[in-house]
Amino acid sequence: MSRQHRYSGRSELDAALSDAIATQLTKGIAERGVASLVVSGGSTPQGLFKILSSTDLEWAKVIVLLADERWVPETHADSNSAMVKSLLLQDKAAAANWVDYGAGKEDADLEVARIAEILSAMDTFDVVILGMGADSHTASLFPCSIELPEGLSTDDPVLMTQPVTAPHRRISLSKRRLLKTELGMIHLVGNSKLEVFEKATAHADDDIHPISHFAHHDQFSLWFAP
Repeated sequence: MSRQHRYSGRSELDAALSDAIATQLTKGIAERGVASLVVSGGSTPQGLFKILSSTDLEWAKVIVLLADERWVPETHADSNSAMVKSLLLQDKAAAANWVDYGAGKEDADLEVARIAEILSAMDTFDVVILGMGADSHTASLFPCSIELPEGLSTDDPVLMTQPVTAPHRRISLSKRRLLKTELGMIHLVGNSKLEVFEKATAHADDDIHPISHFAHHDQFSLWFAP
């Protein structure tokens, strides 16, 4: 990959990420009157979300959505939506416009069609933040999932996936839609994750390592702290 941003600690990393995200969102608002921020779940971005929530920004002009979500209601402990709402969409960022995926609803196909329509109407994302699992999956594009080839090749912006090595059916943005961003960040913490990342990205577009489909694109860079 073309760029790497490495920091000595997690707090330093989160502060730098927050500054870069705010700068890009401000640029998008100035150019188009609206900006979009795609975030990921899990524990890694929680400190970042707390910092962003108190950042001075025209949040009412920012659209926030997830790169993927487990198909569980917000009352479930594994809900990324609940986590984002409790940590990011607070304080100043409470004014942001949240895209609700309807996770947990019975008619998943109906929700996917609704989200696809929303995404198709949106411009290029301003910021996409991706994480990575120990198996090198990113978003809900899992190497174990039979839907992986679809997720990596479809022109559709969103799809449902069913990993066999992780719980829950999931909704995920597709590779093509995630790559359509001004600024892409691969947010990793911990030397074990870095080791997986370096092995997984030795070659571009390696289907065994889904993160490799993003790491070699110019708009994406690594943001890391031990």
